[in-house]
Amino acid sequence: MSIDAKKNASSKSLVDKSRLVDESGWKTRMIAVATRWEFILLVLLVLEVLVFSNLTPYFLNTFNLLNTTFTFSEKAILALPMIFIILSGDIDISVAGIMALCSFAMGYASSQGAGAGTLVIIGLSVGVAAGLFNGLLVTGLDMPAIAVTLASMTLFRGISQAILEDQAYTFYPKSFGYFGQGYIGNSVVPFELVLFLILAVVMGFVLHKTTYGRKLYAIGNSSSAAKFSGISVNKVRLMNFVLNGLFAGIAAVLLTSRIGSTRPNIATGFELEVITLVVLGGVSITGGKGNIVGVVLAIFLLGYLKFGMGLLNISAKVMIITTGALLIIAVLIPGLMDSIKARNKLKRQQNLEITTNIS
Repeated sequence: MSIDAKKNASSKSLVDKSRLVDESGWKTRMIAVATRWEFILLVLLVLEVLVFSNLTPYFLNTFNLLNTTFTFSEKAILALPMIFIILSGDIDISVAGIMALCSFAMGYASSQGAGAGTLVIIGLSVGVAAGLFNGLLVTGLDMPAIAVTLASMTLFRGISQAILEDQAYTFYPKSFGYFGQGYIGNSVVPFELVLFLILAVVMGFVLHKTTYGRKLYAIGNSSSAAKFSGISVNKVRLMNFVLNGLFAGIAAVLLTSRIGSTRPNIATGFELEVITLVVLGGVSITGGKGNIVGVVLAIFLLGYLKFGMGLLNISAKVMIITTGALLIIAVLIPGLMDSIKARNKLKRQQNLEITTNIS
């Protein structure tokens, strides 16, 4: 074989190997995107819309889709600070109890003649105080968050139950009803939905674009390592609980305004649904992993799933079973995704070695 022929054969071999590397890299990137939990949630949401819109003509209606957000906006708002709590390795199951306490305080103040603005301030203030109470017990006394918030859940709701018993506060100023029932201007866009989206953007910015957000991930992955790196772990955890209390106060204002009354059993069960939304959104229950986008997608996925099932007259028991099944899937699938990503990483390393050998 001539020298030119050998050169051509060598060049062809190099081109073939480079093409193999490029194709393998492209496939690896596609697999990486397809196995992202956020992408899977988006696909499920699109499929959900397609299925329900074919099963009932009332689903794919702008007014209905916007109006049904009233049923899950308060839970959606509660889920935002819960992301911070769980990311840092803690948990707070007292949020519904805090809401009950906030609503009770607003109901009492309203019965004494307080105006709408004063009621909002009272609701937020009580929420912050309750969150601070939880945070100080967890960080100051080094107590497990689940034990503290389990006790405070009973305490907060018990206060309103002990005083109200089977009674209710039903008198609220007319203007107070806007927060939970109103629309933006003359549109059909609920005020609650807009407020949630604004808060989601702000919390997403804090989580993904600030030092505070990086601290949350560091604490969730290893609180000991975070301490040694100079992070004031307890201060961050305390701030998380205060923030959670504040958002519970906001949710209490919205829910109380929407239903126009305060009863001791208000928001019962909200804590489990909120944790379900966060975990379904891809936030690791052990901390250190997750983002805002996944949780927002999970909120609309679960919210519209219940709406569609309701239009089809599917019983509440089936909805509960479906929610539980989704939660189990949300816990199991990330492990599978990690395994797939580990294999993809190994393939990328092998491709890199091929590229190195070629050069």
